[in-house]
Amino acid sequence: LVLRAGLALLAWPVYLLSFLGIWEPFCRKVFFPFFLEKISGVHDKKSKKYKQELFRNLPDFKGPSGELRLLEIGTGSGSNFQFYPAGCKVTCTDINPNFQEGLSRNMKKNQHLHYEQFLVAAGEDLRQVPSGSVDAVVCTLVLCSVQSVSSTLREVLRVLRPGGAFYFLEHVAAEHSSWTYFWQQVCYPTWKLVFAGCCLTRELWKNLEEAKFSELKIQHISVALPWMPIEPHIVGYGVK
Repeated sequence: LVLRAGLALLAWPVYLLSFLGIWEPFCRKVFFPFFLEKISGVHDKKSKKYKQELFRNLPDFKGPSGELRLLEIGTGSGSNFQFYPAGCKVTCTDINPNFQEGLSRNMKKNQHLHYEQFLVAAGEDLRQVPSGSVDAVVCTLVLCSVQSVSSTLREVLRVLRPGGAFYFLEHVAAEHSSWTYFWQQVCYPTWKLVFAGCCLTRELWKNLEEAKFSELKIQHISVALPWMPIEPHIVGYGVK
């Protein structure tokens, strides 16, 4: 509690702006898109080998038409586009529409894809996407911020066709006996406020195990970023 209070004291301008109702709109429109694009570059370098391996079998989930229809939840600036197979039809969704600059840049870099549409939508509410209409759903560094993980996974299963796959790479809670978990607990309140609702201590593998996937592959990995308590990750995919 003392360490939490000390961290809150260091971040008092953010708490003040939040109290005045200024921080959230500023964070969504300016700070978080800027921060996420910078941190995505560092994270992609650290996690590149895992993403390459993760998305290697995406073509195996093409639909009966021979096309791969992919929906990405929380697309952000589109850092995953480079890993998708050529000809893939991509629908982008994000609750925050303020990533246009980075998104446009990555779309121009990755013209091997067909971009279908961009939907402003939360992971818990994908009503604009018809049931059973996509072959694959991708979600990276997003489940930490959704309001309801279980509701998001229900929507994932709804929009996937039978036999389709859900791909994920997420940071998660550390072992409870570790120093990393201790610092996650210390940073939790301030981190969540500063970084748009990001939760450090979610045990997301449990949510995935409780969801109704017919096949689920989860690997616990370590992706170390300087001065950030988000080293423990999970990566894998589930089949509907």
